[in-house]
Amino acid sequence: MRNDCLFCAIVDGDIPSNKVYEDELCLAFYDIEPQAPVHFLVVPKEHICCARKITGENSALVAHIFEVIAKVCEDLGCESYRIVNNCGDQAGQTVKHLHFHVLSGRDMTWPPG
Repeated sequence: MRNDCLFCAIVDGDIPSNKVYEDELCLAFYDIEPQAPVHFLVVPKEHICCARKITGENSALVAHIFEVIAKVCEDLGCESYRIVNNCGDQAGQTVKHLHFHVLSGRDMTWPPG
């Protein structure tokens, strides 16, 4: 497994996923423990540990991911959705690979639990 990273293994095809979208820069796949009727993750194919490591050199990749989120949500008919990113242990980041959760299909509350 590249970098001992779960999401790198999914990107490399070493671990199967239920893909929603894929291109040369990112992969979107359904969460295995969905928290909403629609719950998928979008990860860059390049290993970036977390949002804290977004820089001027890689921020175009993050912009691309948000464009992909908009396209996938439109394709899935999600008119309203939440995008979540956890950065660091205290924030609940369990996989140290930048990723965005996209949740839709139910009312969202704030603050989240």
